[in-house]
Amino acid sequence: MKCPYCQHVGSSVIDTTKDAQGGIRRRRVCDACNQRFSTYERPILSTPLLIKRDGTREQFDREKLLAGLRMACSKRPIPAAQIDKLVDSIESELQKRGRSEISSRVVGDLAVRGLKEIDHIAYIRYAIVYLRMDDLHAIREEIDHLLTEEEN
Repeated sequence: MKCPYCQHVGSSVIDTTKDAQGGIRRRRVCDACNQRFSTYERPILSTPLLIKRDGTREQFDREKLLAGLRMACSKRPIPAAQIDKLVDSIESELQKRGRSEISSRVVGDLAVRGLKEIDHIAYIRYAIVYLRMDDLHAIREEIDHLLTEEEN
């Protein structure tokens, strides 16, 4: 592991912690400059190829999903850890299905469902793009639907 401060290749692990998603956080100290830094390791499990609306296929991109969710959640009181947790759960669900290809619609549906539980404004922002709500009446219907769900 390369030291982020001096680029020396040698370091010693001084602490190891496991998290719920199966990742490992290691606290390290550089053998050359004695600076401390942390690394995070998580297993790389295969995710299926996504079949897009136009029939093309592309690799699942965790960062692309995370960027879209962060955009929907911008300026909302949602902790970054909660968004990361949603992405983790979506990625985990895709891996559990054990298929080599899956419709991108599944990813979108999981994202919409997760955002709906986290924050209604973020949900509406994401749904406008994902569900292609291109007129005010469709958006208003969805907001009215959310309001009636909240009242019940």
